[in-house]
Amino acid sequence: MITSDTDNGSKQRVLFGWYMYDWANSAFALTILAALFGPYLDKVVVPASGFDIPLLGMTGLSATSLYGYTLGTSAMLVLLTSPVLGAIADHSSSKKSFLIFFCLLGSTATLLMFFIGPGDVWLALTLFFIGNFSFVSANVFYDAFLPHIAPPSEQDVVSGKGYAYGYAGGGLLFVSHLVLIQFHEVFGIEDVALAIRISLASVGLWWAGFAMITFARLKEPLVEKRYESIAELVVSGFRRLGTTMRRTRSLKQLALFLVAFMIYNDGIQTVIAMSTIYGSEELGFDTLTLMGCLLMIQIVGIGGSRLFGHLARIYGTKNMVLLSLLVWTSVALYAFFMTKPIEFWILGVIVGLVLGGSQALSRSLYSKIIPPSASAEFFGFYSVFEKFSAIWGPIVFAVIRQVSGSSRMSILSLVAFFLIGGMILFFVRFDKAERQKEDLERSLEVSGET
Repeated sequence: MITSDTDNGSKQRVLFGWYMYDWANSAFALTILAALFGPYLDKVVVPASGFDIPLLGMTGLSATSLYGYTLGTSAMLVLLTSPVLGAIADHSSSKKSFLIFFCLLGSTATLLMFFIGPGDVWLALTLFFIGNFSFVSANVFYDAFLPHIAPPSEQDVVSGKGYAYGYAGGGLLFVSHLVLIQFHEVFGIEDVALAIRISLASVGLWWAGFAMITFARLKEPLVEKRYESIAELVVSGFRRLGTTMRRTRSLKQLALFLVAFMIYNDGIQTVIAMSTIYGSEELGFDTLTLMGCLLMIQIVGIGGSRLFGHLARIYGTKNMVLLSLLVWTSVALYAFFMTKPIEFWILGVIVGLVLGGSQALSRSLYSKIIPPSASAEFFGFYSVFEKFSAIWGPIVFAVIRQVSGSSRMSILSLVAFFLIGGMILFFVRFDKAERQKEDLERSLEVSGET
């Protein structure tokens, strides 16, 4: 971990490198997940009559359902792999190597989205599956650096600043996408679909390009490196996963937080993933309204994530997360009754204020109650709960849409996630969780596992 004894210039250099990965990968979160890919899948790729998967006995699947199922199954793969990979990364001191690998895999898949045209449903879903799986997997190792680059007293602000960089970077690239799509003929592009394909592919270049700053400045934490074969590392990873699960059961407050996070994050992730395709298919809003509102969310989100980070110092991190969940509940209720574009814009302002804050503070809350020497291992476990929730939200959304023929009931169901998750979080005692973390860290030092 960087301490006060470390040269401040060196510390800021490392922090800037960490922030820049948020700047780099948030282009995928905004342009691919939130903005362009879903509507492009709906308007261009999937036939109006729907898409059939005879092997599964599914016919007439809408773009919304296909998007939700693909998002959910890619999250399922993260759930199965990230805890073991996190344990391997800690054991072999390779968090940075895993971060680089998944970043390049995901950015390559995103770059190849340029070749998706009308009717290319399987190509679109495959590249989206790989891209999303890599995006989330890379974040496991990116998040795992937080306890090493900032002490607990600074983690709320550092985490919030990372999200602010993400909103700025993702928003800046998204502006260029809006200009290209809106004025595509000025740039000599007659087909708007081609402009969208160029925008999708540019995310891969942006993601990999700016991540190079992170790779150059972020250093692997100095721990004893163990040289073992791949097979030994995999076996060791599963063994450490079992150990982590046993430790989590003994860390009762941490386990309670993870349950709360899993539930309320389900709602947040589903809102992020399904908002534009909901606006496109259910509400019939035009592309300019959807894209413009998302850009506004990025701008508001820069201030919102920083604001929540600073307010957490005054009113407490837990209290600010609870406040954000009350706002998210209002968002879901408002979206259920929404019919006009102006209402979508109003909703965007509210989402922008709480989106980064709720996610950044959840990350820093967790970072404070895990042992730094096993950060990738525990953040891999964190990703299980994060992605377990991300599986069911989109899938439930897709199923309700398929059965009812409308996405409005899907939106209303999200209220339960925010209320139940918030009630469980209310009972988490973080002072006790931090004491349990310190006891575990001392036991790890005694046993030589750090």
